[in-house]
Amino acid sequence: MSLIPRIFGDRRSSSVFDPFSMDVFDSFNELGFPVSYSGETSAFANTRVDWKETPEAHVFKADLPGLKKEEVKVEIEEDRVLQISGERNVEKEDKSDTWHRVERSSGKFMRRFRLPENAKMDQVKACMENGVLTVTVPKEEVKKPDVKSIEISG
Repeated sequence: MSLIPRIFGDRRSSSVFDPFSMDVFDSFNELGFPVSYSGETSAFANTRVDWKETPEAHVFKADLPGLKKEEVKVEIEEDRVLQISGERNVEKEDKSDTWHRVERSSGKFMRRFRLPENAKMDQVKACMENGVLTVTVPKEEVKKPDVKSIEISG
């Protein structure tokens, strides 16, 4: 009897455990933020994205090491969906090279996030620095209701 859980596969089978082949827990989805993954993706698809909300904006940060800003697309769809996508190409092989290990991911990735109604869709900004993409989505100010004092007669 093996002490290794079945999630890691049967040691007798020829398949290798691929931690990227299954859906990964996404805390934003668990908290009610819909998140979707593209069906046409690779291990690079599980690009990690942080989403924080400040009083002024929603801020997304994605780790995209080795990518240039020209290789990344940030798009806003009409139904308040922020889409971050791109592709990391496989390194060209030279016939004289001997590879000992290949661990870096390559391929297409896409992450999508449905933004709340207070997002200013026409003022989204994106910048990339040191392999980190930062997308800032300003929020509309929440209008405080006017309070009118009523004099009590009596």
